[in-house]
Amino acid sequence: MDWNEIPINNWPIKLVSAILILAAWIDGKELRVPNYITFPMILSGLIYQTCVGGFAGFGAGFAGMCCGLICLLPLYAVGGMGAGDVKLMAGIGAWVGWQITASSFAVSVVVGAIMALIMVAYSGEWKKHYAQFLMILSEWSVIKNPYKLSEMAAERKPRMCLLPYGIPICIGTIGYFMYAGLM
Repeated sequence: MDWNEIPINNWPIKLVSAILILAAWIDGKELRVPNYITFPMILSGLIYQTCVGGFAGFGAGFAGMCCGLICLLPLYAVGGMGAGDVKLMAGIGAWVGWQITASSFAVSVVVGAIMALIMVAYSGEWKKHYAQFLMILSEWSVIKNPYKLSEMAAERKPRMCLLPYGIPICIGTIGYFMYAGLM
């Protein structure tokens, strides 16, 4: 095949998708999304947006990055997920802007919920996980200090079945890209 025959339309979406697949694979193996993926993703997204759209492009990338951070930062603040997941979502935003990031986040939440239910069903420990869910909701409604909530989550972490959230981010985002006709 001649390189000139390979379609490269929407290459930023394809690049983001490839990065997401790599991040999901690592997260699935190690339960973390490393900085050597997230920081370059964020920085290169902002550079790309600036090169394509100038100051307005930088603004679009920055708004997308902030959207990605805002989507997951509250859960990170209370110990509900890792910083790598938050930075991965910010990286998506830096490349594609806030509108697509918000939509891909919404789909990722649904994918994450479905995956969590499947994990609970597979373990067969419905009562245990339901009790943990109610306890966490109770803590969130009573304790308003995010530092205390984070400490409690860290203490509880070894006893919980953990969902590598890079996987739902990957599936949800690429699924949204496909649904929106971006790939």
